[in-house]
Amino acid sequence: MLAVLVATYNIGAYRYITGGQMRAATTSDIELTSKLLSGFADPRRLAILVELSTGEQRVTDLVKAVGTSQANISGHLACLKGCGLVVDRPQARQVFYRISSPDVLDVLHAVEALLAVHGHEIELCPNYQGDAR
Repeated sequence: MLAVLVATYNIGAYRYITGGQMRAATTSDIELTSKLLSGFADPRRLAILVELSTGEQRVTDLVKAVGTSQANISGHLACLKGCGLVVDRPQARQVFYRISSPDVLDVLHAVEALLAVHGHEIELCPNYQGDAR
């Protein structure tokens, strides 16, 4: 399913090409995929994406929901917007943020599905014992 959604972008070790043919990923393909996943890896950015999965929100809404400062939320939104995962819509004196495309929601749903199956092992894995920021 993701192969159709991302057409010429990288997923895992393969690059999906129009027409369904695959070729091995290059080092730059892997690095690009890693950069994309970094947007989802930070706990605060992930919390923002989860909040935005329900629809448009303002920075003040996200501050309350995520429980951090306005400056912190704004910085993470700038990162997510710069990567193309989030877009904004100014309206009068307010700015509303939303997820940029259904593909971002597909990634969040795929993560939920993986966690439903492997969440316990991931929770216990000593390689993933970093701080929760």
